[in-house]
Amino acid sequence: MGIGKGKTDYLLSLIREGKQMTLGQQLRLTAYLSVPAIMAQISSIAMQYIDASMVGSLGANAAASIGLVSTTTWLFWGVCAAAATGFSVQVAHRIGAGDFVEAKKILRQAVTATLVFSSLLAVGGICISGMLPLWLGGDEAIWNDSSLYFRIFALFLPALQLNFLAGGMLRCSGNMRVPAMLNIMMCLLDVVFNFFLIFPTRHVEWFGVVFTAPGAGLGVKGAILGTVLAELVTAGGMMWYLCRHSPMLKFVGERGSFLPKRETLRKSFRISLPMGFEHMAICGAQIATTVVVAPLGIVAIAANSFAIIAESLCYMPGYGISEAATTLVGQSLGANRIRLLRRFANITVWSGMLIMGVMGALIYVAAPQIIGVMTPVEEIRTLGIEILRIEAFAEPMFAASIVAYGVFVGVGNTFVPSLMNFGSIWGVRLTLAAWLAPTMGLRGVWLAMCIELCFRGVIFLARLWGSNWIYKLRINR
Repeated sequence: MGIGKGKTDYLLSLIREGKQMTLGQQLRLTAYLSVPAIMAQISSIAMQYIDASMVGSLGANAAASIGLVSTTTWLFWGVCAAAATGFSVQVAHRIGAGDFVEAKKILRQAVTATLVFSSLLAVGGICISGMLPLWLGGDEAIWNDSSLYFRIFALFLPALQLNFLAGGMLRCSGNMRVPAMLNIMMCLLDVVFNFFLIFPTRHVEWFGVVFTAPGAGLGVKGAILGTVLAELVTAGGMMWYLCRHSPMLKFVGERGSFLPKRETLRKSFRISLPMGFEHMAICGAQIATTVVVAPLGIVAIAANSFAIIAESLCYMPGYGISEAATTLVGQSLGANRIRLLRRFANITVWSGMLIMGVMGALIYVAAPQIIGVMTPVEEIRTLGIEILRIEAFAEPMFAASIVAYGVFVGVGNTFVPSLMNFGSIWGVRLTLAAWLAPTMGLRGVWLAMCIELCFRGVIFLARLWGSNWIYKLRINR
């Protein structure tokens, strides 16, 4: 993970100092930032894959109880991520301008503001956890496990928020390495915690050796406890490094106020609010999709959940490159280098489309093995493979929308892109899903998703390659 660290720092300094960069240097810098970010994203989704695989071995009900509330957990997850981004983008702009003192001031304010926000969100999540499975139309047999899973998830939201904040700040400073390593550690911790918390004490055979493995036998409860404990440890490590060891942002031992200022909050709201509302709209649509899927039965719910997790392995590289795009574009804007900003935008978008296109092909071929790891139930496996292969065709255009969105976030332009995401998923995906589900079942829902993702990629590319948003940047500078 240390590959390219010194070169990364050098190349980022070229942006801040206004020096010319060759195409080769731009490509290398994009790669240096993208690879650790991709690995961090993959390790994050691997946690969900591990949870699903371990819980899936307990049967369809256990898998469905997690799948039912998965879109709601992603809703809360995304809102926390949006809150952190509103501050980290400001820090990227200050770093690009070489103003590290102001960057640290924004960081201090962000810690207080996001902790208060996530604590309020946690209280709200705990309050709705009891009724959530009923609202989502889940089978009564899985209500208790679903409620408990979401309640524990909500309780640990402040830890998740700090993880997002610290990771976002480090990435916007150009440090992708430390967040990536800590996220990989989180994935490993999740495996260890799950191993002991999900299953009861039992005999395990490894490489021909049989031994007794202790276990708490908590089932679904053990899965979420393993996840949140791993997140808690990682958040502590991430904040410790950020505050004490980050060359640009460490502030331990320095004086400074943690009280948020009106101007910092105003800028944060301008960036975060569209992102937050857009994520709520998208997750609301996903929840609405869950309501469409729920009457199709437990097999459909479980297959839908497993396929979503499996497909995430495909699009996580896109989100990793999107984070790199946000850093590169944000620092270029802070340094007032608009032409360089445009080049980085194009490089990252094309890179994302290429990588996710390859991943889509791999997912199509390996679908039986990927779904097979998560469940032994043949009905779920068969349906999961079919719908996952439908989605594989949309990955290049999905990449275009993901990375282009990261570009717009980097310049603080989130309002119109958020409306585009909202209109696409509600106007295209849900309309098609409601029309196709009665005749095609879960396959129709995923076909609607595939068509919508292709449409969304087209409109994001049209905006990215248009001149209006670049022109406005020039005017504002």
